[in-house]
Amino acid sequence: MPTDAHTPQISDSTVQERTNLMRRAGGLYLIIILSGLSAELALRGPALTDGLSAADIPALRLSLLADLVMLVADVGLAVVFYRLLRCVNQSKALAAMVLRLMQAGLIGGGLVLLSGVPLTMGSDLAPVLVELHANGYDLGLILFGVNCLIMAQLLCPTRAPFVLSPMLAGSGLVYIGGSLTRLMAPGWSATIEPAYLLCILTEATLCIWLLRSKGL
Repeated sequence: MPTDAHTPQISDSTVQERTNLMRRAGGLYLIIILSGLSAELALRGPALTDGLSAADIPALRLSLLADLVMLVADVGLAVVFYRLLRCVNQSKALAAMVLRLMQAGLIGGGLVLLSGVPLTMGSDLAPVLVELHANGYDLGLILFGVNCLIMAQLLCPTRAPFVLSPMLAGSGLVYIGGSLTRLMAPGWSATIEPAYLLCILTEATLCIWLLRSKGL
C-alpha cells in the first residue's frame, strides 16, 4: 500500500531515543517525589509542627539535603522534558522548562534562608527565616502550577493516558490556588490542603507512565 508522501516517518533510532528520555524523566521524577515528600513530610514538617528546638536541627539539616537532591533532579527533569516534548510544540516546551527552572531557583533561594535557622536558634529571626522559606516555596509552586497547565496541553496529542492531561491541569490549578491562598489568605489554607492529594496522585501517575511507556 503506498504511503502518504507528506506523512513524517519516525526512525527506529528516534523512537528509541524518546523511549530512553522517558525512562530518564521517570527516574528523575521518582527521585523528586521521594526526596520532596521525605523533606517535607518526614523531616521538616514534624520538626516545625510543635516549634523548632535544638533536638530538631539534625532533621532540619537532613531535609535541606533531601531538598537539594530534589532540586538537582528537577533541573535535570526540566531539560529532559524539553528534549522530549519540543517535537510537540517547541515554544510551549521551552516555556515549561523555563518555569520549572524558575521554580527550582525560588525553592533553592528558600533553602538558603532555611539553612540559617540553626545559626539563629533562640532568636526572633529563626521563625522569620522559616516563614520566608515557606513563602519562597509557595511562589515556586505558583510557577510550577503554570508549568502543569502547559504540560497538560503538551501531553494531549501524545500516547499518554487520557486522564493524565486533565489531572495535570487540575493539579496546576490546585498549586496556584493553594499557594495564592497561603500567601494572601492563610486562614483558608487548611480548607485547600485535601486537594493536594490530587497533585500527589497526578505526579505518581505521570512517573509510572514515563517509566513504563514504550514511546511518546
